[in-house]
Amino acid sequence: MSAEPYLPVSTVRLGDEVEQSVLAVLRSGMLAQGPVVAQLEQSFAEMVGVRHCVAVNNGTTALIAALAVLDLQPGDEVLTSPFTFVATLNAALAAGVKVRFADVTEADFCLDPAAVDAAITPSTRVLMPVHLYGQCADMDALMPIVERAGLHLVEDAAQAHGATLHGRSAGSWGLGCFSLYATKNLTSGEGGLITTDDDAFADRLRVLRNQGMRQRYQYEMVGYNYRLTDLQAAVCVPQLASYGAQVERRRHNAQRLTGALAGVRGLRTPAALPGRGHVWHQYTVVLDDTAAVGRDELAAKLHERGVGSGAYYPGLVFDHDCFRGHPAVVAADVPVARRIAARCLSLPVHPHLSDADVDRIGAAVSEVLT
Repeated sequence: MSAEPYLPVSTVRLGDEVEQSVLAVLRSGMLAQGPVVAQLEQSFAEMVGVRHCVAVNNGTTALIAALAVLDLQPGDEVLTSPFTFVATLNAALAAGVKVRFADVTEADFCLDPAAVDAAITPSTRVLMPVHLYGQCADMDALMPIVERAGLHLVEDAAQAHGATLHGRSAGSWGLGCFSLYATKNLTSGEGGLITTDDDAFADRLRVLRNQGMRQRYQYEMVGYNYRLTDLQAAVCVPQLASYGAQVERRRHNAQRLTGALAGVRGLRTPAALPGRGHVWHQYTVVLDDTAAVGRDELAAKLHERGVGSGAYYPGLVFDHDCFRGHPAVVAADVPVARRIAARCLSLPVHPHLSDADVDRIGAAVSEVLT
């Protein structure tokens, strides 16, 4: 193991302003959903550029709630990516629908519009693109498909806070679902946010998250306790003021790391595609057949050198035993996604890295693959 400090793939550091924000909520005596949640909702809606943001207790719940207000019926289908965290699939199954998959592209790890077009069936009701690693999917190509097929759009933007395409933010095309999990770019420990310009959807989401109540003991629908607390919101609200600077540091680190890895044989580095504002939740490289070692050996050797990494994600979401043979999970032939899943590795890119740290990461990867 290296004698230098270990560089983890993600690091959570919250400043004094977060401590003071949380302390103020503790002293107020209002710990449940209240004015700080409302402040978070308003600020995040303004950041995304939409009329509404509805806070819920986690990112998976955000997806479940978004699907719940679409009035989907048994036999309806959601079409999504096979290269994603399991929450994407679990949420669709919780909605009681069938889940189909389309392949992704090598360029952005997101849904391939041509594959989406080919995968739509007469039962498809929802397209759920995943804005993976902090970069928007190709919404310019996906939206005409959505409109032509008459689909609902639910964006899994769990990793894409502030990501843009031609200046338009993730979460502004349909029902945008964000995670505030501990390691996300913006965090409340656990939490989720749903963004929309649709007044009716926003109204239903607010009732749904509060046991189906519009006013106390006035029940309008079957609901759940999906509420976020002021205590959690108090962790996130102060981060919004400095979020732009955090993203710029992530972009700086990504650019520097790409420069350090230029020319390394067998390694493809990620890129922010034209017109896309990448927020670099993850910096994910892909190994090819000419690489000196495989993905798992690279990760192990980086660990020995004091550099953390992670395979996000090491397999297709429908390949796990619990989903094989599931009557609502329709596996697909997705060769690009399968190839990436076997060869991808995310390297540290978080804003707490110094230039020297980034150079050390680049040098360690180069040393292993040379």
